[in-house]
Amino acid sequence: MSPSTPDESALLIRVPAAEPAVSRQRNLFDLAAHVGVPAHVTIAYPFKPVDLLSPDDIGALTQLFRGFPPVVVTFQTTAWFGDEVLYLEPSNPVPLAALTAAVEDSFPQYPIYGGTHEVVHPHLTVGHSQPRDALATAEREVLELLPIRQLVSHIELWRGSPPAKGLGRWSRVTTFPLGRTPRTH
Repeated sequence: MSPSTPDESALLIRVPAAEPAVSRQRNLFDLAAHVGVPAHVTIAYPFKPVDLLSPDDIGALTQLFRGFPPVVVTFQTTAWFGDEVLYLEPSNPVPLAALTAAVEDSFPQYPIYGGTHEVVHPHLTVGHSQPRDALATAEREVLELLPIRQLVSHIELWRGSPPAKGLGRWSRVTTFPLGRTPRTH
């Protein structure tokens, strides 16, 4: 990143199982897709810039995520934040919200979404800041391809310039495995 374009970072759950359903709409309607961020659920954004992460920070994240079991995430429906953001709704947001809360508790100086939302709701953005009718059309197309299921076994750290600026591609920096194995019956 150039000095005039400070980077940001994010902790994400990449959801490749969603790409067939949402990639076309995200490429049209999501700024994050424009800079190379794949379909994902955000755990922490903006997060501590990668260049400022210390070995202790990396160790803390490693330990934090080891304390959470892998989880299967299912998206069966869409939902909206107002008329501006169309997203996929996880059927059980609790495990994802727990990951976000744990990161925010461990790194309180980096509040999720800059502290602009009192409650952080786990979601996979399909599109935003577009005319409602365009997003409604995208919603109808996506709904035909649901449900989507994916095993979440790790969290990824990504970095790049602010998506709204569109000045470069985001890239994955590292991966943090979730630690405990889920029980099978």
